[in-house]
Formats: sequence, structure tokens, C-alpha cells
Amino acid sequence: MNPKVILKPGKEKSILRRHPWVFSGAVYGVTEELEDGQLVDVVDNNQKHLGAGFFSDRGSIVVRLLTFGKEQFTENFWVEKLQSAWELRTKLLDVNETNAFRLIHGEGDGIPGLIIDFYNNCWVIQAHSSGIYFQMEKIANAIQKTFAKNCETIYCKSSSTLPNTGTDYFLFGTKESTIAKENNIQFHVNWVEGQKTGFFLDQRDNRKLLGTFSKGKKVLNTFCYTGGFSIYAMSAGAELVTSVDISQKAVDLASQNMELNFPNSNHKAVADDVFNFMKENHQIYDVIVLDPPAFAKNIKSKHTATQAYKRLNIAGLKALAPKGILFTFSCSQVIDDVLFYNTVAAAAIETGRNIRVLHKLEQGPDHPTNIYHPEGHYLKGLVLYVE
Repeated sequence: MNPKVILKPGKEKSILRRHPWVFSGAVYGVTEELEDGQLVDVVDNNQKHLGAGFFSDRGSIVVRLLTFGKEQFTENFWVEKLQSAWELRTKLLDVNETNAFRLIHGEGDGIPGLIIDFYNNCWVIQAHSSGIYFQMEKIANAIQKTFAKNCETIYCKSSSTLPNTGTDYFLFGTKESTIAKENNIQFHVNWVEGQKTGFFLDQRDNRKLLGTFSKGKKVLNTFCYTGGFSIYAMSAGAELVTSVDISQKAVDLASQNMELNFPNSNHKAVADDVFNFMKENHQIYDVIVLDPPAFAKNIKSKHTATQAYKRLNIAGLKALAPKGILFTFSCSQVIDDVLFYNTVAAAAIETGRNIRVLHKLEQGPDHPTNIYHPEGHYLKGLVLYVE
């Protein structure tokens, strides 16, 4: 029997609707003293079993549920979830053209707190809760058991997501990097030294869309990181691609990836603060990508972030040639679709240009959103036609 977390009357409603989070304000009490990461049962005020998940003593979310109702958290849980996720991805993607994708996307795949990214038979696991972190060996064993033919290395990268308990280490193998393939475009991926798990997989479809606007165009990719949008633009026949990032390491990686795919391309890689670059640069571009890191990490920084998005989009719109295309994004979870749209619209008003929305964008389908957990939808994007 697991220890129980007892909810206050009426607080079971969200769980009955299969929302996987239990907040501290919903808890009436516990049956014994709990440790961070412990598996617990959640019951209502009448002791009716609602589900099971991992307890957390940090933050406002005290339980992240893995099962609901009569579902059992069994020893085969990890194998079943991994197989189900793999089956979905191999239906969504042509694995001959794309061997880099997100296999487990937290709540979107029914495992809150767990990220698993797959890069050319190398697996990178990231824990966002102690409960998941303590299961790391079991998850790695399930990967090896289920995908032996597709498993060269398994790496845990959790020091940045769990600074008090998480570490980065190899669970299997010792490979630190690979060349992954996305729509037959190659990328160097290093999970030991790179940001996040080594690459941003959520923009795959949006990068492909950018290519349709890039032939013969001058393209600016800001906050370029490893150059994903830049290389797709060049693959479509862009006349010039400029990649800008404040990190010299990122700019160097973007150059390496461009060299890997298009050795003699007209590519400029610039290490600079994007706001400063936009202020000092006088080149007019036909296509611009604004894909900044999350300006708002929490609700307190929402207003400051909104102002930053507005300033960035004003700068982008001013640098666009007539009949230009702007790809603009926000990955800040606290900036919802409506606020992001209104912020971009406010920037547009200041420029006084005629602007049409061509596409509304989001994260790729290998980053699914659980319909009962709308918070999992985080990436918002607009494609604008600017006269």
C-alpha cells in the first residue's frame, strides 16, 4: 500500500477530468510523513481512490499523477508507455528521413515530469521531478529491453531541471554526440554540452515551412542556437542567410551545421545580442525569424516579457523588406495565444504597415498536448506577410 494524499471536499473534480496535477491548496492531509519523489495514492475526502503519482515537496504542485481511477502503476508501466509513444512517432514521421524526435513529452504522453529525446539511436532523458529522477535506472532498463537495436547510448541530463538533486551521467554507453537527421538535413547534436537535450526538436515543421518562403531571399535567423531555421532556408535556395545569437558557441555550431550541409553557402554567423544587432544592422531582409528563449519564466515576469516581445517584433518588422515574411514565436508558457497575438498586433500598429496573418504555428506533433492538460501547449507562432 502506498501512502495517501487526501484531498479537500470538491477538490477531486479536476482529477476526475483527468488533469494530472494536484496543487498544495487542494490537499487536506496525508496518512504519513512523505519524502520528495515518493509514490503516493491520491484519494478524495471519502477515501475513494482517484489515482497514483509522485509526491513533490517543492513548488505548488504536490503530486503529478501517472494513473487515474483503477489503472495500476505496475513494473511494466515504463515499457508500455515507451512502446505506445514509439508507435505514435513512427506513424507521424518518416524515420528514414528523420531520426531525431521527442519520444516522451511529459504530460502529453501521460508521464508528467519526463522528457525523452531520441537522436539517431541515442537517448537523452531529462527529469523535471524527483519522482521521475529516482526512476531513471528503471526507465533506462525499459529502453534497453524494448529498443535494443536502436540503443547506442542513454544519457541522463537533469542537473539544470533539478538543481538540488539531479545530475548528468551516462546510464548506458559513452557517446556524447551524433549527427542526427531531420527531413534529410543533418545536424550535429551534443547532449553533454548543448542546451536542453542538445537540440530544439519542437520547430521541425515550422523550419520546413520557412523553406517554402526562402528561395532567392535574404533571410535573418535571430536567436539561432544551432542554426535550424538557417539551414532549412539555405536548403530551399536562399540568397543570403544571417544567423545571430549572443552565444559564440551557438554561432559556431550554426556555422558547423551549415558547413555540414552546404559547404560553400552565403552564410554569415554573428555573435551579438539580438536587440543590439537589430539596432545597429542596416541590412533589409526578405524573411526574418524571431525565435527567442522564454522571456517569461513565471507569472511575475509576464508584463516585462510582453514588453520585450513587443520591442523585438517592432525591430523585426522595421528590418523587413516590402512584401517580406516574419516568423515570430513565443515559448513562454505564461504568455498565452491571445496575449502573444495582441502583443504582435501592438508592435504592428507602431510600424503602420499593412500586415496579414498567413499561419498560426505551434510545437510539432511529437510534442503532443494532453487534451486534459492545456498547459502543455507552450509554443506559439505567427507567420506574417508584411507589405
